[in-house]
Amino acid sequence: MPRLEQLQALLAQDPGNALLGYGLAQELAGLGRLDEAAAQYQRLIAANPNYCAAYFHGAKTLDQLGRRDDARAMYRTGIETATRVGDPHAASEMQAALAELGG
Repeated sequence: MPRLEQLQALLAQDPGNALLGYGLAQELAGLGRLDEAAAQYQRLIAANPNYCAAYFHGAKTLDQLGRRDDARAMYRTGIETATRVGDPHAASEMQAALAELGG
């Protein structure tokens, strides 16, 4: 069974599993299915709002789709989240990425 199908099946069995949701989004992005990946990052953030990596990679995916305003907004929310949960490394990564977007 291909990796994508495995992740989808596992996530269907355990829909609240943040790591599986993140893995699915990463797999979709790696396959070039950026619209689906962006939607999966959004679902992941909605279910797990403190999952900082989802903001970084979700915003990166939005930028790849040419949705720069949405990417900036996601980076900003991610920076706020990372700061709130005490993850300065994630906050600084997103701050640098936001600066590159002119945000």
